[in-house]
Amino acid sequence: MEEENKKQTEQIEQTEETEKKEEELDENQQTQAEQSEQKKQKKNSDFNLLGLYDVSEIKIEDPGMRKYINLEPKLVVKSHGRIREKFSRGKINLLEIFANLVAIPGHRGKKHKIQTNWKTGKYSQNMKIVIECLSIIERKIKQNPVQVLVTAIENAAPRDGITVIEYGGARYPQAVDISPLRRVTMTLRHMVQGSYDKAFNKKKRISEALADEIIKAYKKESDSFA
Repeated sequence: MEEENKKQTEQIEQTEETEKKEEELDENQQTQAEQSEQKKQKKNSDFNLLGLYDVSEIKIEDPGMRKYINLEPKLVVKSHGRIREKFSRGKINLLEIFANLVAIPGHRGKKHKIQTNWKTGKYSQNMKIVIECLSIIERKIKQNPVQVLVTAIENAAPRDGITVIEYGGARYPQAVDISPLRRVTMTLRHMVQGSYDKAFNKKKRISEALADEIIKAYKKESDSFA
Protein backbone atom coordinates (compact mmCIF):
# COMPACT_ATOMS: atom_id res chain seq x y z
CA MET A 1 0.00 0.00 0.00
CA GLU A 2 2.76 2.39 0.89
CA GLU A 3 4.51 1.74 -2.43
CA GLU A 4 1.29 2.40 -4.35
CA ASN A 5 0.77 5.65 -2.46
CA LYS A 6 4.32 6.72 -3.26
CA LYS A 7 3.79 5.95 -6.94
CA GLN A 8 0.57 7.95 -6.97
CA THR A 9 2.21 10.92 -5.28
CA GLU A 10 5.11 10.75 -7.74
CA GLN A 11 2.70 10.67 -10.67
CA ILE A 12 0.79 13.66 -9.27
CA GLU A 13 4.02 15.59 -8.80
CA GLN A 14 5.11 14.77 -12.36
CA THR A 15 1.79 15.93 -13.80
CA GLU A 16 1.99 19.16 -11.79
CA GLU A 17 5.52 19.77 -13.04
CA THR A 18 4.50 19.18 -16.66
CA GLU A 19 1.53 21.54 -16.24
CA LYS A 20 3.81 24.22 -14.78
CA LYS A 21 6.24 23.80 -17.68
CA GLU A 22 3.39 24.10 -20.20
CA GLU A 23 2.12 27.25 -18.48
CA GLU A 24 5.61 28.75 -18.53
CA LEU A 25 5.94 27.94 -22.24
CA ASP A 26 2.56 29.56 -22.95
CA GLU A 27 3.56 32.67 -20.99
CA ASN A 28 6.86 32.87 -22.86
CA GLN A 29 5.08 32.54 -26.20
CA GLN A 30 2.61 35.26 -25.23
CA THR A 31 5.38 37.60 -24.13
CA GLN A 32 7.29 36.96 -27.35
CA ALA A 33 4.16 37.67 -29.41
CA GLU A 34 3.50 40.86 -27.45
CA GLN A 35 7.09 41.98 -27.91
CA SER A 36 6.94 41.35 -31.66
CA GLU A 37 3.66 43.31 -31.89
CA GLN A 38 5.18 46.18 -29.92
CA LYS A 39 8.19 46.20 -32.26
CA LYS A 40 5.88 46.33 -35.28
CA GLN A 41 3.87 49.16 -33.71
CA LYS A 42 7.06 51.08 -32.95
CA LYS A 43 8.24 50.67 -36.53
CA ASN A 44 4.88 51.80 -37.87
CA SER A 45 4.62 54.67 -35.39
CA ASP A 46 7.94 56.04 -36.64
CA PHE A 47 6.27 56.65 -40.01
CA ASN A 48 3.12 58.71 -40.50
CA LEU A 49 0.24 58.07 -42.87
CA LEU A 50 0.94 60.02 -46.08
CA GLY A 51 3.89 61.44 -44.17
CA LEU A 52 1.44 63.79 -42.41
CA TYR A 53 -0.79 62.08 -39.83
CA ASP A 54 0.16 59.95 -36.83
CA VAL A 55 -2.11 56.90 -36.66
CA SER A 56 -0.44 55.07 -33.76
CA GLU A 57 -2.97 56.29 -31.17
CA ILE A 58 -6.15 56.17 -33.25
CA LYS A 59 -8.98 54.30 -31.50
CA ILE A 60 -11.68 52.32 -33.31
CA GLU A 61 -14.50 51.84 -30.80
CA ASP A 62 -16.74 49.64 -32.96
CA PRO A 63 -15.41 46.06 -32.59
CA GLY A 64 -17.01 44.93 -35.84
CA MET A 65 -15.21 47.57 -37.90
CA ARG A 66 -11.72 47.12 -36.47
CA LYS A 67 -10.92 44.37 -38.97
CA TYR A 68 -12.03 46.44 -41.96
CA ILE A 69 -10.61 49.90 -41.19
CA ASN A 70 -7.02 49.64 -42.37
CA LEU A 71 -4.83 52.56 -41.27
CA GLU A 72 -1.41 51.13 -42.05
CA PRO A 73 0.99 54.10 -42.32
CA LYS A 74 2.16 54.47 -45.92
CA LEU A 75 3.56 57.32 -47.94
CA VAL A 76 1.48 56.44 -51.02
CA VAL A 77 -1.80 54.67 -50.25
CA LYS A 78 -2.31 52.94 -53.58
CA SER A 79 -2.50 49.17 -54.00
CA HIS A 80 -2.32 49.28 -57.85
CA GLY A 81 -5.00 46.57 -58.09
CA ARG A 82 -2.94 43.95 -56.27
CA ILE A 83 -5.70 43.19 -53.74
CA ARG A 84 -8.41 41.45 -55.77
CA GLU A 85 -9.65 38.62 -53.57
CA LYS A 86 -13.25 38.49 -52.45
CA PHE A 87 -13.93 40.35 -49.19
CA SER A 88 -10.37 41.72 -49.26
CA ARG A 89 -11.28 45.40 -49.18
CA GLY A 90 -10.38 45.41 -45.49
CA LYS A 91 -6.74 45.04 -46.55
CA ILE A 92 -6.90 48.29 -48.54
CA ASN A 93 -6.05 51.52 -46.75
CA LEU A 94 -9.08 53.56 -45.66
CA LEU A 95 -7.89 56.69 -47.46
CA GLU A 96 -7.46 54.76 -50.71
CA ILE A 97 -11.06 53.52 -50.45
CA PHE A 98 -12.12 57.12 -49.76
CA ALA A 99 -10.25 58.41 -52.84
CA ASN A 100 -11.75 55.66 -55.02
CA LEU A 101 -15.25 56.57 -53.87
CA VAL A 102 -14.58 60.24 -54.63
CA ALA A 103 -13.98 59.07 -58.22
CA ILE A 104 -16.96 56.69 -58.45
CA PRO A 105 -19.44 57.01 -55.57
CA GLY A 106 -22.22 55.24 -57.49
CA HIS A 107 -25.75 56.35 -58.22
CA ARG A 108 -28.65 56.65 -55.81
CA GLY A 109 -31.49 54.30 -56.60
CA LYS A 110 -32.13 54.13 -60.35
CA LYS A 111 -31.28 57.77 -61.05
CA HIS A 112 -27.81 58.90 -62.08
CA LYS A 113 -28.19 62.26 -60.40
CA ILE A 114 -25.56 65.01 -60.47
CA GLN A 115 -22.79 63.75 -62.74
CA THR A 116 -19.98 66.15 -61.85
CA ASN A 117 -16.56 66.93 -63.28
CA TRP A 118 -14.99 65.62 -60.04
CA LYS A 119 -15.91 62.08 -61.02
CA THR A 120 -12.67 61.13 -62.66
CA GLY A 121 -10.25 58.23 -62.64
CA LYS A 122 -7.23 60.39 -61.86
CA TYR A 123 -5.84 59.05 -58.60
CA SER A 124 -3.69 62.12 -57.97
CA GLN A 125 -6.67 64.46 -58.28
CA ASN A 126 -8.86 62.32 -56.01
CA MET A 127 -6.16 61.94 -53.37
CA LYS A 128 -5.53 65.69 -53.51
CA ILE A 129 -9.21 66.24 -52.67
CA VAL A 130 -8.94 63.82 -49.72
CA ILE A 131 -5.77 65.48 -48.38
CA GLU A 132 -7.33 68.96 -48.70
CA CYS A 133 -10.41 67.67 -46.88
CA LEU A 134 -8.29 66.31 -44.01
CA SER A 135 -6.31 69.54 -43.74
CA ILE A 136 -9.56 71.54 -43.50
CA ILE A 137 -10.80 69.24 -40.72
CA GLU A 138 -7.52 69.62 -38.84
CA ARG A 139 -7.70 73.40 -39.15
CA LYS A 140 -11.32 73.61 -37.95
CA ILE A 141 -11.40 71.06 -35.12
CA LYS A 142 -7.72 71.08 -34.04
CA GLN A 143 -7.67 67.27 -33.81
CA ASN A 144 -6.19 64.38 -35.77
CA PRO A 145 -8.34 64.36 -38.93
CA VAL A 146 -7.94 60.60 -39.43
CA GLN A 147 -9.41 60.00 -35.96
CA VAL A 148 -12.25 62.39 -36.83
CA LEU A 149 -12.91 60.44 -40.05
CA VAL A 150 -12.93 57.09 -38.23
CA THR A 151 -15.31 58.37 -35.53
CA ALA A 152 -17.58 59.91 -38.19
CA ILE A 153 -17.77 56.55 -39.97
CA GLU A 154 -18.65 54.81 -36.70
CA ASN A 155 -21.37 57.37 -35.93
CA ALA A 156 -22.96 57.41 -39.39
CA ALA A 157 -22.62 53.73 -40.36
CA PRO A 158 -26.00 52.06 -41.05
CA ARG A 159 -26.85 48.88 -39.19
CA ASP A 160 -29.95 47.60 -41.03
CA GLY A 161 -30.54 47.25 -44.74
CA ILE A 162 -33.16 45.90 -47.13
CA THR A 163 -32.84 43.04 -49.58
CA VAL A 164 -35.41 41.61 -51.98
CA ILE A 165 -36.61 38.01 -51.69
CA GLU A 166 -38.40 36.49 -54.67
CA TYR A 167 -40.95 33.85 -53.77
CA GLY A 168 -43.54 32.44 -56.17
CA GLY A 169 -42.94 35.14 -58.76
CA ALA A 170 -43.50 37.94 -56.23
CA ARG A 171 -40.75 40.10 -54.77
CA TYR A 172 -40.79 41.01 -51.10
CA PRO A 173 -38.49 43.43 -49.22
CA GLN A 174 -36.75 41.88 -46.24
CA ALA A 175 -34.82 43.65 -43.48
CA VAL A 176 -31.29 42.33 -42.98
CA ASP A 177 -28.19 43.19 -40.95
CA ILE A 178 -25.41 44.94 -42.86
CA SER A 179 -21.90 43.49 -42.75
CA PRO A 180 -19.14 45.66 -41.20
CA LEU A 181 -17.29 46.02 -44.52
CA ARG A 182 -20.42 47.26 -46.29
CA ARG A 183 -21.13 49.63 -43.38
CA VAL A 184 -17.75 51.32 -43.93
CA THR A 185 -18.09 51.64 -47.71
CA MET A 186 -21.73 52.77 -47.58
CA THR A 187 -20.92 55.50 -45.06
CA LEU A 188 -18.06 56.88 -47.17
CA ARG A 189 -20.27 56.67 -50.25
CA HIS A 190 -23.06 58.64 -48.55
CA MET A 191 -20.58 61.28 -47.41
CA VAL A 192 -19.30 61.74 -50.96
CA GLN A 193 -22.81 61.88 -52.44
CA GLY A 194 -23.94 64.42 -49.84
CA SER A 195 -20.91 66.60 -50.50
CA TYR A 196 -21.58 66.46 -54.27
CA ASP A 197 -25.08 67.84 -53.65
CA LYS A 198 -23.66 70.75 -51.64
CA ALA A 199 -20.84 71.58 -54.07
CA PHE A 200 -22.50 71.08 -57.47
CA ASN A 201 -23.11 74.44 -59.25
CA LYS A 202 -22.13 76.26 -56.05
CA LYS A 203 -19.14 78.27 -54.86
CA LYS A 204 -18.22 75.70 -52.23
CA ARG A 205 -15.39 73.38 -53.25
CA ILE A 206 -15.76 69.62 -53.06
CA SER A 207 -13.01 69.34 -50.42
CA GLU A 208 -14.81 71.90 -48.21
CA ALA A 209 -18.14 70.10 -48.64
CA LEU A 210 -16.52 66.77 -47.76
CA ALA A 211 -14.92 68.27 -44.65
CA ASP A 212 -18.26 69.74 -43.52
CA GLU A 213 -19.99 66.41 -44.08
CA ILE A 214 -17.39 64.50 -42.04
CA ILE A 215 -17.47 67.07 -39.21
CA LYS A 216 -21.28 66.88 -39.02
CA ALA A 217 -21.15 63.08 -38.85
CA TYR A 218 -18.41 63.34 -36.21
CA LYS A 219 -20.60 65.64 -34.09
CA LYS A 220 -23.73 63.50 -34.73
CA GLU A 221 -25.62 66.40 -36.28
CA SER A 222 -28.97 65.61 -37.86
CA ASP A 223 -28.36 67.54 -41.10
CA SER A 224 -25.53 65.22 -42.13
CA PHE A 225 -26.36 63.36 -45.35
CA ALA A 226 -24.63 60.22 -44.10
